[in-house]
Amino acid sequence: METTQPLVRAAAAVPGLPLAVDATALRKSFGSVHAVDEVTLQVRPGEIVAFLGPNGAGKTTAIDMMLGLSNPDSGTVTVFGESPRAAIAHGLVSAVLQTGGLLKDISVRETLELTASLFADTRPADEVMQRAGIAEIADRRVDLCSGGQQQRLRFAMALLSDPGLLILDEPTTGMDVEGRRSFWNAIRADVARGRTVLFATHYLEEADEYADRIILMSRGRIVADGPTADIKNMVSGRTVTATLADADPVALAALPGVDSVEAAGERLTIHTRDSDAVARHLLTRTAARDIEIAAQNLESVFLALTSEGTAS
Repeated sequence: METTQPLVRAAAAVPGLPLAVDATALRKSFGSVHAVDEVTLQVRPGEIVAFLGPNGAGKTTAIDMMLGLSNPDSGTVTVFGESPRAAIAHGLVSAVLQTGGLLKDISVRETLELTASLFADTRPADEVMQRAGIAEIADRRVDLCSGGQQQRLRFAMALLSDPGLLILDEPTTGMDVEGRRSFWNAIRADVARGRTVLFATHYLEEADEYADRIILMSRGRIVADGPTADIKNMVSGRTVTATLADADPVALAALPGVDSVEAAGERLTIHTRDSDAVARHLLTRTAARDIEIAAQNLESVFLALTSEGTAS
């Protein structure tokens, strides 16, 4: 039977169960660019946290500091009560990065055996390959693996030390839809064993479906942090979609409560603070059909909170 060994080791280091990540007032600048500006966040053991933001928001810089790859100009960060470098040395944290880290002329199994030799105590290679869904390609050379298979190999490598915290940077890049679903099923199974997961992704639907909590960064600062449902409720209004030939987007945009109108052929998307009034207009004043009303999705919230002028 598998154990939650990393969490036991982390708890032994500090009385009580320490936070998986505890970052306070992190700052990191590159010249005049403030990549990370007074970022404070905490990740509790057992959470799945999505770390979102547009390119240049500071996500990668923040992750680098959590992994000890970069030192903050000011502020502090600990992982299970230890410095990031100490946590990595003790096998408490592993990362699955988007690129790099693989030798192309050896097999999948040889890659795992080589990685395992760097740690004093690891899970068996066959076990992590099974959990990562790559057992059937154990003897395949890495350069003959697809992009998605290589990403699964990185996941298996991260599981070797049985870490309490997994940090994933664009973990499903190169995977097809079925591959992404299978990958996240494996992640969910690991979290059920006590693992903590912090992941950065551009696939907003992944964050919506799999994260317990979302941290949203923009221009070096955190602009939203909370459960996924609460984040989606931060932007008011609903979306009304309808099929309407010869629609007049300008006239529709002038309706009370309408924020914007998008047209793609005969299909309209109307963002409004009064969806009932818009639907009533479409039903009584136009020949619109296939009318649907939906709450704001994560993409709408993402765009609203990270647009120019949202954060100072």
